[in-house]
Amino acid sequence: MTASPQVRAQELAAQLRAHDYRYYVLDDPQLSDAQYDVLRRELEDLEARYPELISPDSPTQRVGAPPFAGFQPVDHRQAMLSLSNCFSEAELDEFGERVRKALGHEPHWTAEPKFDGLAVSLTYQDGLLVRGATRGDGQTGEDITSNVRTIHSVPLRLQGAAPALIEIRGEVVMPRAGFLRLNAQAMAAGEKPFVNPRNAAAGSLRQLNPELTARRPLQFFAYAVGAVEGWNLPTTHAELLEQFRVWNLPVTEFLVRSPDLAGCLRFYQRMQNARADLPFEIDGVVYKVDSLAEREELGQVARAPRWAIAHKFPAEEARTVLRAVEFQVGRTGALTPVARLEPVFVGGVTVSNATLHNMDEITRKDVRIGDTVVVRRAGDVIPEVVRVVPELRPATAQAVALPARCPVCGSAVVLVDEQAVARCEGGLYCSAQLREALKHFASRRAMDIEGLGSKLIDQLVDAGLLDSAAAIYHLQVEQLEQLERMARKSAANLVAAIARSKHTSFARFLFALGIREVGEVTAQNLAAHYGTLDALQTANEDSLLQVADVGPIVARHVRAFFAEPRNVEVIEALLRAGIHWPEPTGLDSSAALAGLSFVLTGTLTGLSRDAAKARIQALGGRVVSSLSAKTDFLVVGAKAGSKLAKAERLGVPCLDEKALLQMLGDDSASAAQNSS
Repeated sequence: MTASPQVRAQELAAQLRAHDYRYYVLDDPQLSDAQYDVLRRELEDLEARYPELISPDSPTQRVGAPPFAGFQPVDHRQAMLSLSNCFSEAELDEFGERVRKALGHEPHWTAEPKFDGLAVSLTYQDGLLVRGATRGDGQTGEDITSNVRTIHSVPLRLQGAAPALIEIRGEVVMPRAGFLRLNAQAMAAGEKPFVNPRNAAAGSLRQLNPELTARRPLQFFAYAVGAVEGWNLPTTHAELLEQFRVWNLPVTEFLVRSPDLAGCLRFYQRMQNARADLPFEIDGVVYKVDSLAEREELGQVARAPRWAIAHKFPAEEARTVLRAVEFQVGRTGALTPVARLEPVFVGGVTVSNATLHNMDEITRKDVRIGDTVVVRRAGDVIPEVVRVVPELRPATAQAVALPARCPVCGSAVVLVDEQAVARCEGGLYCSAQLREALKHFASRRAMDIEGLGSKLIDQLVDAGLLDSAAAIYHLQVEQLEQLERMARKSAANLVAAIARSKHTSFARFLFALGIREVGEVTAQNLAAHYGTLDALQTANEDSLLQVADVGPIVARHVRAFFAEPRNVEVIEALLRAGIHWPEPTGLDSSAALAGLSFVLTGTLTGLSRDAAKARIQALGGRVVSSLSAKTDFLVVGAKAGSKLAKAERLGVPCLDEKALLQMLGDDSASAAQNSS
């Protein structure tokens, strides 16, 4: 049964009064701004249709809530007005039309940010700060003079000539950087962090001990006046802000004057785009009639002026229910938990999915399926679950469990103790990781397949011609020349490059597999230690820990990679396709360069640095980047740098390119050396 307008109005008024108290007095809101606005506007609509329902204590007839009991009450000499809100261009047009109709012409306007902090009034007598007060209910606020005096941006005395008395209205905010520092300190001390900068600013001003307020990073911005005695005000709002600057009162640097609301709307759009980059939080833009005389003519309705309106941004936070958690697999195999939500309008769009980052975050926030959660969306940032509302947790809420198998390919999922990210171990098989795995496999330092770059790999995957690394070795010229911008000659060259890559080294092959944490040096050490693929595949973690530069994390990654049957299937397919290398490749005493270290400097002409490095390593040598007295040889190419002079100082033997080739057993180099 639908409630009567009278009953519904009473219900809404009671709810809003309760939420006003939590928001303004306790600084512990239970509703997002958007949800509060929905309730308030429903009550406003009812009262507009049934004026007899309006009561003196209706939330629509006052601002905020009564003073906090811990502070002395302060009567404002002139009421601190609230602002009407609009949420769309259509509502803004209606407001503008009302103003034009009342004045008989289009006024000049100003637009400035709507700060998301705590409204205060500062009273100065003969230029000296004598009182600071909160807005309270608009007529009576809280005396916070001692706390206000601790804010460095609030002048204790106005600069230059000043009125006999003036009430300066403005906002106390906490900059984002200061808010982050404050919360970091709170968490380090085991204390509850603030929910947002607005609550942090309000809570800081309501400290009964001013010494605590003094340690909080607060900032004041002046934007209006209340009562004035013994002073003639300027004629416009823009001029008033300039007078504030003369008095050393801080004002916003973001202010525009416009002959119409269209110009103000353009400012709104700019501020919305810049919102995330501002040093403080704003939740909209305030439009005001610039002329103070025209403001007097327009007057006010209830406790809101007819000459100003707040154009609110789409809500950035909202509450909704977490229905399920699914895990997405990224290009590197990382599993990201994604919240499936009851759809909610936030940040200007309807959100039904939000990131939960990783399992550590789920544990830290104690997120469970069925919870009511707060979702945040700022600009184009991916929506995220910010926190849980624990008091609304149902008895049926379920813990979130990390899947044991990859939801894409069914491979094992591993969560390393030292890391927060869970990963699928099916690197060579998992379709979610396919493109990145193929690009790494074909890269110059891996299988070195000339011509098989990132864009072409994307084309081949999109065309369905590549579904694993092994499929590379089955590509045909006829298939390739069907691709966009791929002529027959280019296709033939690529097939030839693929064929050449079949002859490689054990270390390059290991590096190409893309085993997590196994870089070039680790691959070389593994190849040198085990000599054969079979020996490496059957090695346990204890054995792997005996390899140079291999620690527990790398050992677990290597073991997990070869324990995954799908990876083994792809490796076997690669070997069947013809990939091979000289065996054994271990660094035994019979290797020509076993135990010798080399540093390369300058430009080599007969072979590339990568080729020189590979050939030295194939014969048991090591190529390092840093030169020391323990280095066995410095290989010097053209335009050698400072390493040559350093080698001469340290007595490190130097080889030119011909000498290196001779050491590597290149017959042509030997012949050239003998003929010279």
